[in-house]
Amino acid sequence: MPEALLFLRQLFTNPKDISAIAPSSRWLGRAMARDLGPDVGRVVEFGPGTGRLTEAILASGVATRDLTLFEMNGDFAAHLRQRFPGVTLHHTGAQEAPNRIQGQVGAVISGLPLLSMPALIRESIVKAAVDILAPDGIFVQFTYGPRPPVSDELIARLGLEVDAGRKVWLNLPPATVYTFRKKAAANSVYDGMPIDSART
Repeated sequence: MPEALLFLRQLFTNPKDISAIAPSSRWLGRAMARDLGPDVGRVVEFGPGTGRLTEAILASGVATRDLTLFEMNGDFAAHLRQRFPGVTLHHTGAQEAPNRIQGQVGAVISGLPLLSMPALIRESIVKAAVDILAPDGIFVQFTYGPRPPVSDELIARLGLEVDAGRKVWLNLPPATVYTFRKKAAANSVYDGMPIDSART
């Protein structure tokens, strides 16, 4: 099935899961993959959908053998397997990443609509990304909102720092890309308590 048709079908049948009116643009893909390359090591992508960001990740120089995808939607997962042979794909939620990934990774790239998710699910996804990151790894997330989609409290709990964000106007709608990193001297303690102050 053509990518655009696949996206539209999922948009109309699962609008809460898609939370976008169009697939990510190639300009957003480039912004998300800006800090990647052949030396970044293993990369994990949360919510690849039709594979627009996946394409940009591989174009940056990341080898197919070093890329692992987590996609819950069965139709998207089948499409991704056909489109990107050689990558590892888990047909399950991003929260399962710490149980499926051995060792640490250089980057987690997320196209998930965090702001449309309940706070506990949003929190578990961010924590899963942090859990599998190497000390110098990056977690890259875009949002359509005006601020980072991760609350200040959760950022502090997980010992993260976040950049100022990069606006991508050539996307529908325009999006902002944020990069999260573990603080060099972070000794964060996560107690599993719910965070209900996430951005909206």
